[in-house]
This record gives sequence, structure tokens and C-alpha cells, in this order.
Amino acid sequence: MSEINLASVLSNIRIVLVGTSHAGNIGSAARAMKTMGLSDLRLVEPCEYFADQGDACALASGATDIVASAHNVADLSSAIEECTLVIGSSARSRTMPWPMLDPQEAARLIIETAKKYPVAMVFGRERTGLTNEELAHCQYHACINANPDYSSLNLAMAVQVFAYQIRCTALEYESTVDGIVTAMEKTVSEDKPATAGELNFLFQRLESVLDKADFLFQQDPQYMLRKLKRVVYKAQLEHKEINIIQGIFTSIEKKIKSLSKDLT
Repeated sequence: MSEINLASVLSNIRIVLVGTSHAGNIGSAARAMKTMGLSDLRLVEPCEYFADQGDACALASGATDIVASAHNVADLSSAIEECTLVIGSSARSRTMPWPMLDPQEAARLIIETAKKYPVAMVFGRERTGLTNEELAHCQYHACINANPDYSSLNLAMAVQVFAYQIRCTALEYESTVDGIVTAMEKTVSEDKPATAGELNFLFQRLESVLDKADFLFQQDPQYMLRKLKRVVYKAQLEHKEINIIQGIFTSIEKKIKSLSKDLT
């Protein structure tokens, strides 16, 4: 582990709450964030009663600045657009396996990435969590290893667990002797990792091309696309590689259009 600037790294970490139904939970999550040095809060379609921020500020207990500065966004894609790493909190297993992390593993990956790039930790609705479609925006899923007989954590508690682990991991890095470099840093490319926004646009183009090529015609489109997303996430694409693939898609689309004209 190489030495880091704690404040700089923590400022690169955002907490995203999706579809929060109780304003008080937003305030409690803000409090959990501030106690661990996190300040970037994004809210995706929060409850309608959040407009006055009254209940949120009451439970923020001194973290009202986090509530006041929270960004309200229309959808998850907008909340994570410029992030190069997105981890979704998932309390239940899914029909399609996704790379799973525990809080310690998630924290190490978050800190390693946040040394240079913005990252996001995403939390879902109090009752139902994140949908499969929302989790498909995340390269990894993370699960708290709670008591299997009673694993019920409220939203703020879940945020607190991950925020605490992130801070502990960051403090370990900060105190490490300068000059020690991880294997990841030794092999890091000069190019920057692809952002969530770039990947989302890539997936849209991929779906369009596959549809035009009739690949999805006899398949379960959403299942197939989730499988392909998992393949892409495993590749850990960089910005320049995204551009190359986009160029390939453009050539394929031109060829399909040309063939369609020849047939008419």
C-alpha cells in the first residue's frame, strides 16, 4: 500500500441513495457519512417529503451540511456518470451471479481507485433494495455478513458499516511507509479507466447493434445484456479501449445499413 492524502481520497468517494422512502433515513445516512469523513451524497428519486428537508435535518444531528449539499438526480446513471468504480450494496443473492465483495474487500478496492478517480457506493430502497437493472450498473456487489437468522439492517446502518470500513482502510493506507507500491500500481496503465457514463453509452450501443443484427431476436434480451455487461466489467476497460469498441460498432452499423439498402 502506498501512502495517501486522506482528505483527497475521501472527497473522491460518493454515497448514492436510490429511492429512499423516508426523509429521516437520508439524514441518518448523512450523519453516518460525516462521522467517517465522507461528504458527497447523491439522491436518486428520493421521497416527495424530502423537499423541505425537515425530518432529514432533524436526524442528521449536526450533519445538516451534508443534507443541504446533497445532489438530487433523476436516475442512477446520472448519479454515477463520471465514476470509474461503482459498487452496489445487495443484501440478497441474485439469479445471475455477480462479483461479490464483503465490506473489507469493497473498502480496499474503493480506496485504491479513489486515490485517482471518483467512485460510488450505491444503496437501494429500505424495503426492496436495488433492482436487478440498477445493480447491473455496478461492477461489483457488496454484502454485509450479518446474522443469517436476522440480517435486517436499516439504510443508515448499512451506510455506517461501509463508511466505517472505508475510513479504517484509508487510515491504514495513510499510515503506510511512503514508497511501498502495490502490484496494481506497478501495472497501472497511462490511460484512465472507463467511467460509468462511458460504459452506459457503450451498453446502449451494444444493445442497438445486437438488435439490428437480430442477435437478440430469439433470446431473453435483458438476461443476455446482463451477461454481456458482466463480461465487459470483468475486462476493466479503459477510456481508449471504449473508443475503439465504439468505432467497431459504428463500422458494423454502417455495414448493416449498406446491406439493408442492397436488399431493397
